[in-house]
Amino acid sequence: MRISSIAKSLVAGGAAGAAAAVTAVQDSVITTVEGVTIALAVLSAWGIVYRVPNRPATGGDEDLLRAARRHGQ
Repeated sequence: MRISSIAKSLVAGGAAGAAAAVTAVQDSVITTVEGVTIALAVLSAWGIVYRVPNRPATGGDEDLLRAARRHGQ
């Protein structure tokens, strides 16, 4: 399955933002500092995940079986 870099970064940004938001709303109030923290978490995740390249596609199970046979497993 091929997932684009944009899709990966959107999911990562959502997860990072949700994690920061859950922590921030523990006291039922989001302060300015907590809002900035949430925004930075989302932006950082977007940028970092977008820049990391996808791993090259392999041949799937056939490559794994061949490698296992080579190593005597």
